[in-house]
Amino acid sequence: MNPRPEAVAAVDGTTRAVSRRAEALASVLETGAASLIAFAETLSDAEWKTPIPHDGRKIGVVVHHVASMYPLEIGLAQKLAAGGVIDDVTWDNVHAINAQHAREHEGAGKAEAIALVRRNSEAAAAAVRAIGDAELDLATPNSMYGNALLTTQFFLEDHAVRHSFHHLAKIRATLKR
Repeated sequence: MNPRPEAVAAVDGTTRAVSRRAEALASVLETGAASLIAFAETLSDAEWKTPIPHDGRKIGVVVHHVASMYPLEIGLAQKLAAGGVIDDVTWDNVHAINAQHAREHEGAGKAEAIALVRRNSEAAAAAVRAIGDAELDLATPNSMYGNALLTTQFFLEDHAVRHSFHHLAKIRATLKR
């Protein structure tokens, strides 16, 4: 992992110190990604191809999925941080994106997926560090949650920050380890 920057290019293009809250969020994101990577590296070929119950996707596809969603999740968080509204994303959209990803990456290789988790989680953590406290506190309507006014911080925590932990728990439960 890269050394933590003391200053970053902020969402608005200025340079500022990394907020403690943004650093904490980025660190948790990195911890989750590192845990997923470490576990994925131990998987046999058979385990990599094991379907997750009640999901249907193979473990390898889900690892690749986590990596692939970081840019999308961070892009939405940056939109919120800039005062934008999420008014065109529903859970039906999310399920369709996940299904399309699964079809397109059915044969995702372990080395490729792990490298993608590493690369995209590093970029995601850097983007989180660029968000200031005022942007983390912005609450705007979010179509994913019935247009409830939700903060950027909530969105980050519920998506990019927890994503690897969520899927790692399902993978561990599937393999009973």
